Amino acid sequence: MNRERIDVCGVLFDCVTKKEALARLETALDGAGQIALVTANPEIVLNCEREPEMYALINACELVVADGMGVIRAAKILHTPLPERIPGIELGEEMLAYCSGSGCSVFFLGGKPGVADAAAEKMKEKYPALIVAGVHDGYFDTVGEENAQVVTRIAESGAGLVLVCLGSPKQEKWIAANRHLLPRVGVFAGLGGSLDIFSGRSRRAPAFFRRTGLEWFYRLCREPSRFSRMVRIPLLFVRARAYRRKKKKHQSVG
Repeated sequence: MNRERIDVCGVLFDCVTKKEALARLETALDGAGQIALVTANPEIVLNCEREPEMYALINACELVVADGMGVIRAAKILHTPLPERIPGIELGEEMLAYCSGSGCSVFFLGGKPGVADAAAEKMKEKYPALIVAGVHDGYFDTVGEENAQVVTRIAESGAGLVLVCLGSPKQEKWIAANRHLLPRVGVFAGLGGSLDIFSGRSRRAPAFFRRTGLEWFYRLCREPSRFSRMVRIPLLFVRARAYRRKKKKHQSVG
């Protein structure tokens, strides 16, 4: 498959709409190959500077989408715009809806103890035909015997979709380290805190804030402790301008 990808400060994003991303994911859920999904926001892009090995790890994934208006604006600064923002929470629920109709089973992995169970229960109420293959919280050692037990549970569950909600970069590292042990899984979806929302323990911003690109502001008002993370969004714009100058200089030299 030919992929058009947009370089945003070293992270390669797929140049797709949400509809196109879903089409790729549904193909994998139907058994045609395996996809590791990264829903990258500004924080994930900037974190790659601190952990440079994450560039290769993320860029090796089959589908990387822009979950955050900060990424969309950074791409515009670089004069390589992306089609639209694609929230991971929306991709996740669209996949659950698809699985409820196709018979593909789902494993919920991550969150505090009880959150994955609650998320699975809520989604089962919303999509009665959904097959929940299993659940497990995110409080386990991702290396060694404990991790091996989690991987075995997923393998034996027969899940075709695994929602990996361990937070970044932990979830991306877990997928990279374990996907080869789970060949029957069609999609590994790195979805951060989505289980909190699916479970009802957290709420998304109202439609107005999402539509106007102010979801970050709504979340900041509800969770002031996020301030130190939110101030990094403008930092991505600074990095994007520097990255554009660097690429332009490199091209002129070349």
